[in-house]
Formats: sequence, C-alpha cells, structure tokens
Amino acid sequence: MRSEDQVKRKLNELKRQLDMMKSRLSAEEVAANVQVLRLEDMIMMLEWVIDQPSGSYHV
Repeated sequence: MRSEDQVKRKLNELKRQLDMMKSRLSAEEVAANVQVLRLEDMIMMLEWVIDQPSGSYHV
C-alpha cells in the first residue's frame, strides 16, 4: 500500500497534468477559432465577389 504522502504527491502531480492539458486545450481552441473566423471572412469575401451587388455604390 502507498503512504498518505505518496498518494498526495500523485494527486498533486495529476492535478498539475490536468491543468497543463486544460491550458493547452484552451490555446488550441483559441487558435482553431481564429482559423475558423479567418476562413469565414475569406469565404464571405469570395461570395461577395461571385454575387456582387448590382448598381452603383453611390446612388
């Protein structure tokens, strides 16, 4: 059996690992969201080029 100190050390180690994983996941999510927004902007611009509004901007 493990001593109480060993269990506490392992618990702290696992908590640190969990925190590191959460921080990495958050960073990846932010990067993914930035990429999604960029792609949406590019798609919107291309759709605008394909479906240009007719008429003059200054009417």
